[in-house]
Amino acid sequence: MIAKRVIFTGHVQNVGFRYTVKDLARAFDVCGWVKNLPDGTVELQATGEPAEVNAFIKEIAEESNVAHHIKSHMAETIPLLDNTAGFRIVG
Repeated sequence: MIAKRVIFTGHVQNVGFRYTVKDLARAFDVCGWVKNLPDGTVELQATGEPAEVNAFIKEIAEESNVAHHIKSHMAETIPLLDNTAGFRIVG
């Protein structure tokens, strides 16, 4: 199991980004959350098997219907998320 934190930049707020990410999470065996940040970026934290987490992030960044809104994304490995079940929008 791994956990990753991803910051998405670009025109990623007010375009349904978080709802799209939550919907996409259903197709992957991941748990975590997504939220808007005050600086206009979106933060994602996801836990799962490495292949699932990486495929989930790739789907968002390259193949989703909001991918064209993403200017860049930066992912880092973080400690596993505690007490996380399912995938939700926070904030």
